[in-house]
Amino acid sequence: MAYEKLIESLSPNERKILPYLKEKKINKICEKSGLDNTSVLRALEYLANKKIITLSSHKKKIVEIGVNGARYRKKGLPERNLLNLLSEKRVISLEEAQKQSSLSDNEFKASIGALKKKAMVEIKNEKILLTGSKEEISKKSLEEIFIEQLPLEYDSLTSEQIYALKSLEKRKDIIQIKEDTLIEINLTKLGEEIILNEQKVEELIERITPKMLERDSLWKGKKFRRYDLTSPLPLISGGKRHFVNQAIEYARKVWTEMGFEEMTGNMLQTSFWNFDALFTAQDHPVREMQDTFFTNKKAELTNKKLVKAVRESHEKGVDKSKGWQYSWNEEEAKRMVLRTHTTCLSAKTLSELNKNNIPSKFFAIGKCFRNETVDWGHGFEFNQTEGIVIDDNANFRHLLGYLKQFFKKMGFEKIRFRPSYFPYTEPSVEIDIFNPEKKIWFELGGAGIFRPEVTIPLLGKKIPVLAWGPGFDRMIMDYYNIKDLREMYKNNISELRKMKFWMKT
Repeated sequence: MAYEKLIESLSPNERKILPYLKEKKINKICEKSGLDNTSVLRALEYLANKKIITLSSHKKKIVEIGVNGARYRKKGLPERNLLNLLSEKRVISLEEAQKQSSLSDNEFKASIGALKKKAMVEIKNEKILLTGSKEEISKKSLEEIFIEQLPLEYDSLTSEQIYALKSLEKRKDIIQIKEDTLIEINLTKLGEEIILNEQKVEELIERITPKMLERDSLWKGKKFRRYDLTSPLPLISGGKRHFVNQAIEYARKVWTEMGFEEMTGNMLQTSFWNFDALFTAQDHPVREMQDTFFTNKKAELTNKKLVKAVRESHEKGVDKSKGWQYSWNEEEAKRMVLRTHTTCLSAKTLSELNKNNIPSKFFAIGKCFRNETVDWGHGFEFNQTEGIVIDDNANFRHLLGYLKQFFKKMGFEKIRFRPSYFPYTEPSVEIDIFNPEKKIWFELGGAGIFRPEVTIPLLGKKIPVLAWGPGFDRMIMDYYNIKDLREMYKNNISELRKMKFWMKT
């Protein structure tokens, strides 16, 4: 009776694969049952939960052909193409060899390196000389033979194949090593008994249909399949926002709840708004090509009164300051750049602010661009969150209070400030937050009070303006324990499904 009840709980797919379980190989079970791989795996898991089978798995490494490897297997390795050319020419200039072989810079360099290592060529006076014999040229290399043999199990490689593998690993996308999981299926005693008795159970009803509800004869006196409500189900991943967008939306909500109004603007700005209005000298290193993405366009500066005020701030200074003491160039200020910070939005907002609306509070979150070398901690684009508070009674303690409140709401309990310097704020601080798991502090960005050289030209009078602009991506990296900034934008769907939701979004 126990067997009968267990058999009655089997789904159609479980019953389909029962006769073929002794095959022990999933591809064979798929072939004989007519089910796809996913359906068979799911049915096997259910059978294992019912103690009908046991499943064990072990991992193995597989060496497979890469994207470039597939191309080279068809058309030949770059060094083979170079050898074919040299077998005709014997001596040829490096420039002509690359041109005639149609190899990229990387492929040409890799080919020469591989052939020199095998003493097949020499380089003299910017020329490449073939030194290998006809037999050596015609003989396939270990690398060529290895590519033709792929895929192979890593643990079964011969010493020659390992040599070829190490040689090809140094080159991009020729081979790839993947880890496969092999599943072993074993019938239990219960499973063997089930297979013997399974045919004795009549056909079971899988689901109730509208017709059954209309006609009792369709279901009365018949057996329904039993359902095990405790069995685990496949994970269902519902649609959700990208975790970076979740974080941005949450930060936007936090600033709004704190009474701030959002600033928006174009990513392409004039140097006037990105630098000059913020009292950044025109010979400051930050404005050089290695830090900034300049375009070949310029834009007219229409507010001549403001342009004049900024010019005076740079050349002569305001409020007893001396300025930068140089001749300010309006043409330089017209150059268009991809904004290097969202602080340009703060400058624009101050210039357009109605004086009757003071005190006011504004924030921004958006993309910025810097000409950086991409690595684990830097990118050529990044998110920044910006904020300003315009208030006659504002002071430095208010600034620290706003920042502490924001970061606390973002989930960072421990925050510290360090004295720093920025061209357009004084006093200035660096913001650090503490990671309790790693027990380290890490820097987020700067904050301070805008200097009079910024506020007087933009507002027409001296008034305290609290300002900050910490990097936002580093907050996201810390929250999600991401080690490499580049991981945030790879869009690996399996990894995205595992990402926890940001706070309460």
